[in-house]
Amino acid sequence: MKKVLQPGGGRDSRPDLGQIVKINLKTRLLDGTLVEELSEFWFTLGHKEVIPALDWAVRLMGMGEKAVIKTDGRYANGFRGNLYPEIPSKADLSLEVKVLEATDAPDLKLLSPTEKIALATCNKEQGNVLYWCRAYNYAVLKYSTALKITESISEDDIRSEEENKLMEMKVKCLNNMAASMLKLEDYDEALTCCSAVLMYQPKNVKALFHIGKVLALQDKYSEAIQTLRKALELEPRNKTVHDELSTMMKKHREHEAAMDEKMLENPSSTHKHQAKSAWGLSWKWLLGATAVAIGGIALAVAIYARK
Repeated sequence: MKKVLQPGGGRDSRPDLGQIVKINLKTRLLDGTLVEELSEFWFTLGHKEVIPALDWAVRLMGMGEKAVIKTDGRYANGFRGNLYPEIPSKADLSLEVKVLEATDAPDLKLLSPTEKIALATCNKEQGNVLYWCRAYNYAVLKYSTALKITESISEDDIRSEEENKLMEMKVKCLNNMAASMLKLEDYDEALTCCSAVLMYQPKNVKALFHIGKVLALQDKYSEAIQTLRKALELEPRNKTVHDELSTMMKKHREHEAAMDEKMLENPSSTHKHQAKSAWGLSWKWLLGATAVAIGGIALAVAIYARK
């Protein structure tokens, strides 16, 4: 359902599919709780870069129009499930949207390598903004778009300085995507991104750091610690890596202690149990023997009395 708060330019000013649309967006739960607020957020209309309710609603809005869209959970999920941890599963949402502008998407075939790198940088930077807004799904899409742009650049067409920029762009996008995947708990994809980084830069500390975190989350503490130690060898003064390694070693010790406790019983309690069992057995034997002896005496007395 859509409620117009501020009329816009009308039907003739509506954006077309494939255009890049810039909007202001506030997302709330139906009880009024503000989930996110994004200023000048842009996406390609019809490319499944946003939740279905938002994509469909903007197609019917003119330039300058401001509206509230209420949608149920069927049309409020991102491409990887719930958009944010703060949004309960299948929750209904209220979206306050204002359409700012719409422009044609650039034709990558007509752009120079320098222009492509600039466009990829723009997508990466917006991905960073979305990451800090905890819009991890949207951030992943922006990093993916940036990578697709870089992949369209032929190495034969670029200069040496552009080649370095291109390499740095790919590495940053992959590392940032790995961080987003960690937040989304998609550990396999996070490892895939890190592996791609290490193919470009085998000594990349951020990629090693992310791999260490993924391995720890999978309870592979020994491998995680080894990976973080390798990262610390490359950057001994990296406080983030050092702190993570200390935390991980502590968790590893706790994990090992818990496993030992499950595998082995408490020796003192086992000894007491065995002693108790032996004492119980001896009493049973003693009572049985006593009963047999008494029975034997009674039988002997009876025989003697008959005689």
